[in-house]
Amino acid sequence: MTEYPRHRWAALAVLSAASVVIGLDTTVLNVALPTLANDLHATTSDLQWFASSYLLVLAVLLLPAGLLGDLLGRKPVTLASLLIFGVGSAWSAYADSPGTLISARVLMGVGAALLLPLTYSWLIALFPDNERPKAMGILGGAGFVGMPLGPILGGWLLDHFFWGSVFLINVPFIIVTLVAGAVLLPGGGRLPWRRVDGKGIALSVVGLAAFTYGTIEAPVRGWTDPLIVATMVGGLVVLLAFTAWELRLDGEKALMDMSLWRLPAFRWGAGAMTLATVLGIVAIFTMPQYFSAVLGVDALGSGVRLMSLLGGIVVGIAAGVKLSERISFKAAVIVGLACIALGALLAVRTTVDTSYGWMAGWLALFGLGFGTLMIAGQNLALNSLDKSRAGVGGAIVQVMRQTGSVIGIAVLGSLLNAVYRDNTEVESLPGPAADAVRDSVEGGLAVARKLHSPDLALSVKEAFVDGVHVQMWIGAVLAALCILGTAIGMHARLGKSEEHSAQERTREGHRASETHHPIADSEA
Repeated sequence: MTEYPRHRWAALAVLSAASVVIGLDTTVLNVALPTLANDLHATTSDLQWFASSYLLVLAVLLLPAGLLGDLLGRKPVTLASLLIFGVGSAWSAYADSPGTLISARVLMGVGAALLLPLTYSWLIALFPDNERPKAMGILGGAGFVGMPLGPILGGWLLDHFFWGSVFLINVPFIIVTLVAGAVLLPGGGRLPWRRVDGKGIALSVVGLAAFTYGTIEAPVRGWTDPLIVATMVGGLVVLLAFTAWELRLDGEKALMDMSLWRLPAFRWGAGAMTLATVLGIVAIFTMPQYFSAVLGVDALGSGVRLMSLLGGIVVGIAAGVKLSERISFKAAVIVGLACIALGALLAVRTTVDTSYGWMAGWLALFGLGFGTLMIAGQNLALNSLDKSRAGVGGAIVQVMRQTGSVIGIAVLGSLLNAVYRDNTEVESLPGPAADAVRDSVEGGLAVARKLHSPDLALSVKEAFVDGVHVQMWIGAVLAALCILGTAIGMHARLGKSEEHSAQERTREGHRASETHHPIADSEA
């Protein structure tokens, strides 16, 4: 009978604290970009890559990071990831040029990539089946809560301290988490029978790097730019070659255990998480722009107005866990999608004159659906894994989630910008001023202030809101289609009896392999 650590809930607190810091860093940078543009003399391209460098490294290294945790053990890799992230944060805080800051953000991305796959591996190792859903809800909630808190904390820090404080705030949290992790996290987790799949690592790194780079740059260069087409198509070709290579290998030798995709629970769960990420990006990254440009509030005010979304996410996580346990994962997925669809439809009624009360209502509903769908998908996917495949399974889920985030930002952001450019009224403006208006909503409002033109300012705001409407319509339609697909294709008992039988088959197969490859779960 498996024995679980006595201090497992304290260990979960350590992992949750680390997840909050990672979640904060995902969004806190956004509020500092105007300051960075002035203090570091950063160009528009520099500003983009302050965030994109982190996302690119994160997406590329997640799969190899999952393997590293299996080879070296969970605890040493977790502590090393925290140390790397902390050093990168301190370096970012005192960067004196755009190039230095981008390099520091790359280091932070390395730390985050090492940590994220292991958080799910820890859950499977620390908690028995009956406690794991609650633990997953707590850890998932910590990561989700950090994202909306980023603009709030970042806005307050920028109002009181220098711009580097948005990175420096990570350091004391990391130090405390490192010390607590060294004491509370149990050792073990090494799987020496795992093999280093050098060809798989090379193909996955090149493929994900090319595809992610093309997706990030597409909104700036244009989707038909030769470099964008070459990197995205080339990246997809390399990823197809990676898939073909991995299919030839068994689970011990492969970087990505392709047999996981034969588990229905893993397929549906990973898909639900990816979908939630794509849909949730609309609210998390677009609405702060709305609050700033249309309502005219500062960074702190934008963060505070996201609290309704945060509250909805927290309630949604709790609701998703309860629905999954008491009814079914299918019910939780459908309820989450329905809340997102309804919230998006209500958002379409938002105008430049809409009160915050209305927006708070649909943001809370949107957050409720996002939290429910995300936690249901996460629990469904990870409950289908045993300890031996927790690292690689967690890495796969995180790769899909991060890639979904990049794609969501790029595609939906491009649609918003395209609608904005088409709907702005610039016929009477001189060429340079018209180009500045079309470039961004911030540029349009700056021109309107310079020309003392309230009519131009109103046109700019309305054009931006039109773009938000298109995003929300797409989100509502996509959610509705997925409700239909889930209702037809997802088994009502998936994640219950079917998942347990699949898990038992996985364990039996692994026990058979142990006769040839014993697992050394040695202390770190």
